[in-house]
Amino acid sequence: MPIPPENLALVGSGKRSYYPEYVRSAERLEQAVQALDGISRALVRTAVGPRALIEWVVRAATAHLQADWLLFVVADGVLPAARPRFLAVAGGEMIDDESRLPADVREHLAVLRGRPWEVELPDSGQGWVRVSMTLEDEPVGGIAARPGAGLEVAATDRAIVRVLANQAAVALHNSFLFHATTQLRGRSDQLYDATTRHAKDLAVRSAELAETQRQLVAATQRQVLDDERARIARELHDSVTQSVLSVGMTIEVCRAELASMGGPATEIAERLEPAKDLARHAAEQLRAAIYALHRAADEPAGPLPVMLQRLSTVHQPTNLHVKVMLEGPPIPLPPEVEQSILRWTGEALFNAVAHGKATRALIRLRYRADVLALSVSDNGTGDPAQLRRALRLSRASDLSGRHRGLANMLALADDLGGALSIHRSRSGGVILRLGIPLPLAGPRAAGSRLPTEGRSGDT
Repeated sequence: MPIPPENLALVGSGKRSYYPEYVRSAERLEQAVQALDGISRALVRTAVGPRALIEWVVRAATAHLQADWLLFVVADGVLPAARPRFLAVAGGEMIDDESRLPADVREHLAVLRGRPWEVELPDSGQGWVRVSMTLEDEPVGGIAARPGAGLEVAATDRAIVRVLANQAAVALHNSFLFHATTQLRGRSDQLYDATTRHAKDLAVRSAELAETQRQLVAATQRQVLDDERARIARELHDSVTQSVLSVGMTIEVCRAELASMGGPATEIAERLEPAKDLARHAAEQLRAAIYALHRAADEPAGPLPVMLQRLSTVHQPTNLHVKVMLEGPPIPLPPEVEQSILRWTGEALFNAVAHGKATRALIRLRYRADVLALSVSDNGTGDPAQLRRALRLSRASDLSGRHRGLANMLALADDLGGALSIHRSRSGGVILRLGIPLPLAGPRAAGSRLPTEGRSGDT
């Protein structure tokens, strides 16, 4: 601390030995402050790593003691992350190679490294200053220094170096914890990223497994349906078709015998002509049904337009020419929805042949952004108004099977959330139109939609 001018006379007027001692104390106090400042600068550098921290410590201690040699040592078995384990400084040069140390410096190195509890024993320095470094009251190393010539080391100097050493031990430990925490955090981030990726992969695999399971269930269901189709086809071929053919042959034989008798028998033979035609028509229908059942079993499922094309070939034996037209890019639909649409189309074609006596039919499938439009038009003799009346009656009573197909078509339209309409076609017959809103909302349990009236073209 500077002395006011007015007090210098008083200091100088005393004994001659007091003033030099005061000057030396002031200098040592200034050095102590500088050393404490060095300590603070060293301790705040925890994040730079252990070596940089040790270098700051030895520089601060060397400057305070004006040392020719200074040795900082971490004892064996403690602070395992501290590197280097010792560091010496001489003439401003940092030395961490033990072979470059003089013999007397290596003696102090051995004590600080192996017997840190002996660091501050009396008269053990031999011209050196040694202070211990402790952590939680346990010796963990120390500092040994050879002060500059003419420098008298006071107890306060030892205390300052001891504070520096002890705080260095705490800083080294904190540095180790800091870097270990940083590494653990980095590892934790890596594990979190890996866990996130694994979770995403697991979700993808779960979705694939669910889709595979769904496909397996669908394949099993298709196999059961195919087996049932094959059984029904065999029964139709082996029993019903043979019986119908036998009936037709019997009618033909009876008609021929009656025609040969002449007279009234000839009129009876002519009356049997429609029965012969009905038997032939029934046989053709049975063959078409058998063909359709086998076709479904033998050919793989495809897109809806392909399945409609296949369905149109089923009715060729009845002399019905069917054409399929597609508009817009196809949209994938659930298999059960496509099956319902195929059933609806099959019913429409059957009605065109069985009731409308049609010879040509047009299936038009349109994919639009908000609706899937399907229509089946024919050139038959069907009456749209009569069909609409029949459908209204079907809501109140059974139609004894004659128009059961139309009722089924209305039920399918309701299940798909769509609407069925019946109009007069441009070719003179009937056009049945089905509109299904997109995207699909699933089967609907609401009441049936009655077909709308009016005349419409085949669009």
